Amino acid sequence: ISAPEKPLADDVDFKILARATSGFSGAEIANLLNESAILCARAGRTKITMKDVYEGIDKVIMGPQKKSRLVTEVDKRITAYHEAGHALVAMCLPACDPVHEITIIPRGGAGGYTMLRPDNDNVYVPLSKLKSDLAMTMGGRAAEEIIIKDYTTGASADIRQATSTARRMVAELGMSDLGPVFYGSDREVFLGRDYAASHSYSEAVAAKIDAEVNRLIREAHDKAAELIRANLDKLETMVRVLIECETVYAEEVKMIMDGASVAEVKKALQLRYEGKKDSGEQSSVSAESNAQSTQNEQADVQNPDQTAKENSDDMPQTADDKSLGE
Repeated sequence: ISAPEKPLADDVDFKILARATSGFSGAEIANLLNESAILCARAGRTKITMKDVYEGIDKVIMGPQKKSRLVTEVDKRITAYHEAGHALVAMCLPACDPVHEITIIPRGGAGGYTMLRPDNDNVYVPLSKLKSDLAMTMGGRAAEEIIIKDYTTGASADIRQATSTARRMVAELGMSDLGPVFYGSDREVFLGRDYAASHSYSEAVAAKIDAEVNRLIREAHDKAAELIRANLDKLETMVRVLIECETVYAEEVKMIMDGASVAEVKKALQLRYEGKKDSGEQSSVSAESNAQSTQNEQADVQNPDQTAKENSDDMPQTADDKSLGE
C-alpha cells in the first residue's frame, strides 16, 4: 500500500521486507519507508535501496543510531565478542532463525545487537526451537567468559530474557521434567505500600520450578559455550570484521561460517556498498538525462518553426538547391 508512492531500487526484496516487518502496523510500515526515503535523500540518491530499508526497520524497532556516543576500545571489543557469540551460536543451531544483521553501533539503549529474522510464518514453536533460542541468548555471556575471562553487565538483558522464557516453559507450557502441568504465572498484588507476588502453588513446587528454570538456563549456557569453543576461529574472524566494519549482514555472516578470511569478507562488504552507491549514482544520472531529454522535446514542440529552420540550416545544399536559388 505504501511502497508504490516511493521510488524503490531493483534490489528491494518485498519477501524479505514482509518477514522483517511481521507484526508491524500500517503506520509503522509507512514510517519505516519514510525513514528510508529520508536516508536515501541524505545520501544524494533518487531511489531507495535495500540498505535504506534495513536502516529504516532498525530505526523503528531499536531507535536511531548513536554514532556520536563515545565508545572506548575496550567496550567496542567486549561488544564485538558478545554479539559475535550470539550470531555464532544461532548459525550453528538449525532450529534458530537465520541471522539478519550484527552491529556494534549503539542504538537506543543497546551498545550493539544481533538481529534474527524468521524465514517462515510458523505460529507454533517447538521445544527444540525454544532450547536453541535459549542457547543463542546465552551465547553473548558465554563468549565473554571464554575470551575475556570475566563477566560484564552487558549480558543483563539477555539473562532477564532467558530467565523469563525458561520460566514460561516450566510453569505455563509444560516443557520440563515437571510434566505438562500449568502452574500459572506470578501475579503482583498491591498490599498498601508495595507490590507482592502471589502464586497458586506451594513453596515446595516453587522450589522445583526454580530448579527446572536453573537447569534449562545452565544447559543452554553450556551448549553455547561448547559451540563457541568448537568455532573459535570463526568467532575471531567475525569479531575482527565487526571492529573494522561495525555492521555485518546475513551474506557476510554465511561467508564467515563457510571459512572465509577477514580480507574476503571485507571485500564483499566493500563491493556491497560500492555497488549500491554506483546504482544510486547511475539512477541520478539517468534521471537527469531523462529530464534533459524531456526539456528538449518540450522546446521542440513549443518552437516547431525555429526547429525546422535550424535543421534546414544545418543540412548541406545539393546542386538542385543551388540552381533553384539562382
